[in-house]
Amino acid sequence: MQQFDLIITGGGILGTAHAFHALQKGLKVLLLERDNYPVGATVRNFGQVVPSGLADKWFDYGLTGLALYKSIQEKGDISVRQNGSVYIASDDDEQLLIHELKAHYDNKGYNAQLLSASAIQDRYPAIKPAYAREALFFPDEISVEPDKMIHGLHAYMKETFSHLKISCYTPVTSITESNGQVIVNGQFQANKVIICCGHEGKLLFPDIFSNSGQMVSKLQMMRTIPMPELQLKGNILTGLTIRRYESFAACCPSFHHIQTPQHYEELKKWGIHILFKQATDNSIIIGDSHEYAAINQTDDLGFHTNHYINELILEEASHIINIKSKQIATCWNGFYAQHNEKNIFEYDITPQIHIRTGIGGKGMTAGAGYAKASVDLLYGN
Repeated sequence: MQQFDLIITGGGILGTAHAFHALQKGLKVLLLERDNYPVGATVRNFGQVVPSGLADKWFDYGLTGLALYKSIQEKGDISVRQNGSVYIASDDDEQLLIHELKAHYDNKGYNAQLLSASAIQDRYPAIKPAYAREALFFPDEISVEPDKMIHGLHAYMKETFSHLKISCYTPVTSITESNGQVIVNGQFQANKVIICCGHEGKLLFPDIFSNSGQMVSKLQMMRTIPMPELQLKGNILTGLTIRRYESFAACCPSFHHIQTPQHYEELKKWGIHILFKQATDNSIIIGDSHEYAAINQTDDLGFHTNHYINELILEEASHIINIKSKQIATCWNGFYAQHNEKNIFEYDITPQIHIRTGIGGKGMTAGAGYAKASVDLLYGN
């Protein structure tokens, strides 16, 4: 039986980040991925790394992840591009919120810059002037290509750490304990196991997951044909995002007093907020929406893409940039787990078996920083 110090189930960003920080402590690590390569939330997202959208310790986790990605990019390409993040305000309330958030980050010493309407046009000529009144720009933030990033990160780790083994197409079907050791699939043995399984709660410990309070969010996103004529460098976040993101809710005194304009009501019903990111081939990723189900009822979300939701997203997006439905090349669903009341689901089955999952939409930004704190807590600083 193969022996390791730590076995991690789940090769997405959260499991991979746990492996990275454990390897830095000198532990012999086995990272198990059930598919041939990660196909879950880690690769079905925008690839926006935006600490500015998070609050409290999650902002700090985001900063840790930001620094880590940049440092790895200097040694090997994991698709990091530093073009910043911008929140574009379209009305008085959104302008008020970006001013309040800037004051918050000024106090924290985090670089934030207000952009006038003319400055927005200079930097993002694709944004319609009628929409963009003012914006808040974070120049230090980055974007990545999610599918390329996780593969690049795995490759970098395998080259850097001789005490790492990654085994793909290895679904975990059993985890047991014997004589103080954890045995996985009757094949691998370790002192500890960390389960980072995303929204998959049916295979391992289904009773724990059913009673965990976790929900699964289904998102819809689209990608256009390559559109080099539209220049949208960086992470483009708009008015509905300002009205949704955690940092605005937690850090802006006016957030809970502003009213929702009537034209936003149907969009909010489907959890829609408009984000853009231009990929390296000049295609533009547009989204997204949010539908929810309990983690043991994810089948209720269906496998289909809701055309009505896509129409709502495109209609709002067309108020911000020149985009038409015939320019959409592909659309897809993403799924991620999140907790009803907590930022992540943490559960220790035994002193050797730990569940760390349900990070919600914060995984790409804060997962690496959270994983460092998680590994430090389990193994000591």
